[in-house]
Amino acid sequence: MAKARSRTAARKVKDRWKAKTWFNVLAPASFDNVTIAQTLSNDPDLLIDRITEVSIQDLTNDFRKSHILLYFKINKVEDTNAHTHFVGHSLTSDYLRRMIRRRRSKIEGVYDVTTRDGAKVRVKPFATTDKRIQNSQKRVVRESMKKTIETSASSSTLSEFIGSIIDGNTGRDIYKNCKNLYPVKRVEIYKTEVVSQPTIEIKDRPKKKEEKPEETKTEEKPKEKPEKEEAKEKKPEKVTEKPKDKEEKKEPKKVKKPAEEKPKKKETKKEPKKTTAKKTVAKKTKKETKVKKEKPKTTKKKTTTKKKVSTKKK
Repeated sequence: MAKARSRTAARKVKDRWKAKTWFNVLAPASFDNVTIAQTLSNDPDLLIDRITEVSIQDLTNDFRKSHILLYFKINKVEDTNAHTHFVGHSLTSDYLRRMIRRRRSKIEGVYDVTTRDGAKVRVKPFATTDKRIQNSQKRVVRESMKKTIETSASSSTLSEFIGSIIDGNTGRDIYKNCKNLYPVKRVEIYKTEVVSQPTIEIKDRPKKKEEKPEETKTEEKPKEKPEKEEAKEKKPEKVTEKPKDKEEKKEPKKVKKPAEEKPKKKETKKEPKKTTAKKTVAKKTKKETKVKKEKPKTTKKKTTTKKKVSTKKK
């Protein structure tokens, strides 16, 4: 009897997959609560403290940031949705190997920083150079890296600080400050770890700034529209009045002109005929005079030639 019970118990263990349900893993509010992944579990309590790894390309469809990996931990479950909070990020190994080569020095650092809302973050930046440098130069670069990271963290919340790291704004600030000390080639923050979550709830600054200009623009636009509409309404009134005045003025002129102009045209046609006849006569007289003047010249030449011939024969 004991063997039969053990067999039935083994069969029940194999069918546990049917009892499991799918849960949607959601990103935090700073990432717009996007669905990251789906998981199976019997109990929702077993999902807590699970970590999921996602690239930014999967969240935003931006292939330029496919080398950045984000880590989220599940902290709460509601129905079939599992909510998460940000834990850290890292860069892929192949991306890091491209920047590091022979005869170049690598400057690394590890700094623990507190944000404006009370969260503690461990930041790991590194910088590369074109040539090998001394340890004293590396020490100076590390100090400038530390100052820039601390200032940016103290003046921003956790979500703002992480957003500036992912966008590359903190790396640019470090590059500018280190450029005066030593010409650094490139700066990257290859890893972050959230040691403790924020203790104070503070709203992000950029959301408030973006809302204000939008409201002002919407208020200004409706004021401009009625002015343009009034100008458009006035213009067609002036255009419609002008053609009426022109038509009234043109109608009496059309009746008077043809009656007065007809007799004038007949008189002008007769005059050019007389003038042409006189011109032709004058031209003929000039030609005749020219011909008469030319004839006596030829006769004189002939007489002279005959005389010369007669003298020679004698």
